[in-house]
Amino acid sequence: MTALRVEQAPTFAVEDPATLATIAEVDDQGADDARRAVDRAAAAFPGWSRTAPRTRAEVLARAHQLMVRDRDELAGLIAAENGKSLADAVAEVGYAAEFFRWFAEESVRAGGDYGESPAGGTRSIVTHRPVGVAALVTPWNFPAAMATRKIAPALAAGCTVVLKPAAETPLTALAVARVLVEAGVPDGVVNVVTTTDAAGVVSTWLGDDRVRKVSFTGSTGVGRVLLRQAADRVLNASMELGGNAPLVVTEDADLDAAVAGAMIAKFRNGGQACTAANRFYVHERVADEFVGRFGAAVESLVVGASADGADIGPLITAAARDRVARAVDEAVAAGARISHQAPLPDAAGHFYPPTVLVDVDPDAEILREEIFGPVAPVVTWSDDEELLTLVNDTEYGLAAYVFAGDLGRALRLGEAIDAGMVGINRGLVSDPSAPFGGVKQSGLGREGARDGLREFQETQYLSVDWPS
Repeated sequence: MTALRVEQAPTFAVEDPATLATIAEVDDQGADDARRAVDRAAAAFPGWSRTAPRTRAEVLARAHQLMVRDRDELAGLIAAENGKSLADAVAEVGYAAEFFRWFAEESVRAGGDYGESPAGGTRSIVTHRPVGVAALVTPWNFPAAMATRKIAPALAAGCTVVLKPAAETPLTALAVARVLVEAGVPDGVVNVVTTTDAAGVVSTWLGDDRVRKVSFTGSTGVGRVLLRQAADRVLNASMELGGNAPLVVTEDADLDAAVAGAMIAKFRNGGQACTAANRFYVHERVADEFVGRFGAAVESLVVGASADGADIGPLITAAARDRVARAVDEAVAAGARISHQAPLPDAAGHFYPPTVLVDVDPDAEILREEIFGPVAPVVTWSDDEELLTLVNDTEYGLAAYVFAGDLGRALRLGEAIDAGMVGINRGLVSDPSAPFGGVKQSGLGREGARDGLREFQETQYLSVDWPS
């Protein structure tokens, strides 16, 4: 099987955060299981790496088709263990499946180079080969997409993988593994280890000489720890870390488009996304009108369980909800004001009301860290240089959003923002065909596009004697 199964292993419960009901018990695996996963991946690597690119492409294309076929089932699973709305879950399945299609196409276009050296007398051949066994560590907020965004390029490059999904959402990763088995992925190529001992499992992998790559999506704090561990072995590392995305609205912006984009950028997955708009910078001339329209849209959001057709689901845990509530309470104590809020359901889940904060001081603590929840703090500004100073005053640099009527000005602002990705007049930046990643302490490397394939390859150069 692709997903490791341990006889009589201890288990842990998977909770529906909307109802607090246990929906499954999953094997709680440890360091020994992590080593066995590497055994399987290392044994499968020679055969998979020598498999023709076209064959690998056909397997990935089949995985895409199967995910599309199973869309409703997978979306229901995501909604159950993650809590996001069914519409968000359906969108995630489509997005996740696209990584299999994109990298099916890229796997046969690995590229290379051949030519005469400038001095003559030799020919240079440049090729790209798989890096080896790759350790993949994924978060709970997009349990399908974060898995396929890593698995697809790794398999396209010819790597085998060991995957540790988040303990909050292991069921989706196991379902993706079953899809890959049905698609024709050979035994041992993809290995899923479910665990509550993330540090023990991942440290085992990072200390194993057979593992030559680590790809992690999660917080900047954990990323720093993993980078320190990877440094001991000079391990190839990709890190997609935290964000603190600004959303800018200029005085000439189309406010209908700005509000619609802000609703997507802020409230997709209940704000639990590294690309979520975290800080709103609205020009003082249009601030009142924007907040009025945006606030009305926020108040109309239906909060509740996906099974009830809600727009916004719960936060992932009680601790996550309490952290968001504490951040808002501290902001209000420091002078901010709640201008709009959606009503909460009378339910037991980890719900927090979508909230708009105004009168937020530009130096407020809530603007310094990821909120990772459905809260939109609004700051007003009047001058472009002042704006850029505020926007770039953060250690993060993953995503940003600019809404402006003058496209040239929007592009100039976008280029001046320290972020790896900028949405111009749109509230969504993710696309399998585009390089996803950040600058500063938001990460290293890129996922998606041709860049995503290169993250799982090593470049080799051959110098061939060529007498004249």
